Amino acid sequence: MPRETRRVGGSQAAAIGVLGLVAFAAGVGLVVPRLGVSAPGAGAWWGAVLLVTGAVAACWAGLRLLRGVRRKWWLVAVPGFLVVACLSLWTVGQGVAASFPAHADLGARTPADVGLAATAVTVKTSDGVDLAAWWVPGDNRAAVVVLHGAGSTRSAVIDHAKVLSSDGYGVLLVDARGHGESKGRGMDFGWYGERDVAAAVDFLVHQSTVDPDRVGVLGLSMGGEEAIGAAGNDPRVRAVVAEGATNRVAADKGYLAAYGLRGHLQQGIDRMTYAVADLLTDAPQPRSLRSSLARAQADGTPTPVLLIVAGSVETERLAADYLAAAAPGTVQVWTVPDATHTKGLRVDPAGWRHRVLDFLGGALRRSDGVAPSRAQG
Repeated sequence: MPRETRRVGGSQAAAIGVLGLVAFAAGVGLVVPRLGVSAPGAGAWWGAVLLVTGAVAACWAGLRLLRGVRRKWWLVAVPGFLVVACLSLWTVGQGVAASFPAHADLGARTPADVGLAATAVTVKTSDGVDLAAWWVPGDNRAAVVVLHGAGSTRSAVIDHAKVLSSDGYGVLLVDARGHGESKGRGMDFGWYGERDVAAAVDFLVHQSTVDPDRVGVLGLSMGGEEAIGAAGNDPRVRAVVAEGATNRVAADKGYLAAYGLRGHLQQGIDRMTYAVADLLTDAPQPRSLRSSLARAQADGTPTPVLLIVAGSVETERLAADYLAAAAPGTVQVWTVPDATHTKGLRVDPAGWRHRVLDFLGGALRRSDGVAPSRAQG
């Protein structure tokens, strides 16, 4: 009878330990992204409660279980417990952080700070969410949607918009839902991207100064992934510039095969991460970036894509090569030496300007074959 009692107690302790680790990881996923945020909101408080409660429960359960293990096995049991804790942080923590992101404030910087005359506008998505944007009209009849990365806002892409506007492009800088001044709940894997970009394109094609057949999308990180997704979903997108785009679903991590066993293990962990996110958000899990690229070329009007890679980030290079293989001949890859993630314009402003404008000039040509420019508009 005592032996049976210990076994039941051990099962209960294990269950409490697992629940504690899940709660702890969820708390970390809520709290860490909100550190330093001016108004962390209720998410931070709930996260703190989960973090503390989960940590206490997991530690209590771990100690309880260790008492039933011979000391010679502690060198196995303790590292095993830590591995499980790290896995929970990697999967549940990341899934929660992406599904319940902190609200990023717009900040004080505006297009006027770089000499752009912008109008504040609102675009509405197909599911009724109002997105805040700045519209800078151009004079070459082509226009570009500019998208920021996760945890950021449209104020972070003002300098990129300046480059485009200086060459005559109309530019629409959009806050992703749940970011900046946009409504709705954010999702930092970019799973709402197709809806958000479609709303931005809807706005552009109805502007009298824009040729509906000459619309492109430029995005950084999450925004770059959303731009690629939009190209595979919306035939009105005629060109894509994606900087720092790597993944937003598990299938995108195919490039990790280059790391052998370590890469395959990482892919397994990532599948769990995205599964957690899928449970926590009502955002539709999108098709993979490779599938979107292939789909963008299959409608009879191939969509040119420029992938900009940070030279100091190996995974970006691997991801770009992996993506380019899905649409050979229509995807260009430019690596910015010594650049970190999405810092191509900062590290090499002249090179960034030349590469991007040259690419867009070729991709968004007028029907008579003339590339768009301020002089030729």
